[in-house]
Amino acid sequence: MQQLDIFADSRDRVLLNLLAEALAQHDLSASRAAADALRSAYPDDRHLGAAAALIEALATEAAAGKTPLPDATAVLSVRLAIAQTQRPAAVDLLGSETAAVWLAHRWRALACRATALPYDTATASAHAASLYLQAQAWAEAVAAVETIASWRRRPQPLAWMAEAIWHLRGADSAWPLLAELAWMAPTRLPPLLAQLPDPGLHKLARRFEGALDGQAAWAWWPAWLLVDQPLLAAVLQDAQPGADTPPERGFRLLLSLLRLERLGRHHDIVALRQALKALHPGLFAAYMALR
Repeated sequence: MQQLDIFADSRDRVLLNLLAEALAQHDLSASRAAADALRSAYPDDRHLGAAAALIEALATEAAAGKTPLPDATAVLSVRLAIAQTQRPAAVDLLGSETAAVWLAHRWRALACRATALPYDTATASAHAASLYLQAQAWAEAVAAVETIASWRRRPQPLAWMAEAIWHLRGADSAWPLLAELAWMAPTRLPPLLAQLPDPGLHKLARRFEGALDGQAAWAWWPAWLLVDQPLLAAVLQDAQPGADTPPERGFRLLLSLLRLERLGRHHDIVALRQALKALHPGLFAAYMALR
């Protein structure tokens, strides 16, 4: 006979498992019944507070249905509750993996209720695109960004789109968007790169940080990529023109240099190399070091 595992088979563990299973299935009535049973048997159980938070979330969601939220303030209030109350409670009761799935349902439900709200820079995190990203609903995030007028000329929507496209269609489709973001809002680029699940990308970012002798402003990242990873030129060349800043001009110069090198047009190469040197000596040195 197998020895009884007192911990695994104890009544409080059984009741907790029933509660966790009901919550994982988003079953409000079963979750309430399981919580009541746990409270009746173990009124001081430390999980009861977390259970109450998650049951309240399910109940509120069920009552609201798909009713649109009236404004960004209401959306942000629910968003705060998910991030600061429901997330730790879900991890505590369900474990990290199951909690992530459970929370994705909450983010998606909130995004659906925020769909009608317009984009406002002051309350950007209340927009449906931001919420769909939290749910890892990449296709829905793309569709939500596309409702924003001139999204490709606005830093936050552009960053959202780059993230969603990276996950949905792959790196090659996202590279042009990342380049445009670097020119438009370079400080937004490092945190976005850090959260994309690509160790090779992270390695490139770390190498870039020490590559230009202290001149490594992130606006120069696309140009540096052409030096370090010239094969990326095939996809980076699709980046749309921006405000013609020096970093973008450096990028265009390097695109031309790579093309002329393939054609063997040495006279034209010399002129463009001088232009690159005048624009950014450190980038020019990095380029020449590989020639």
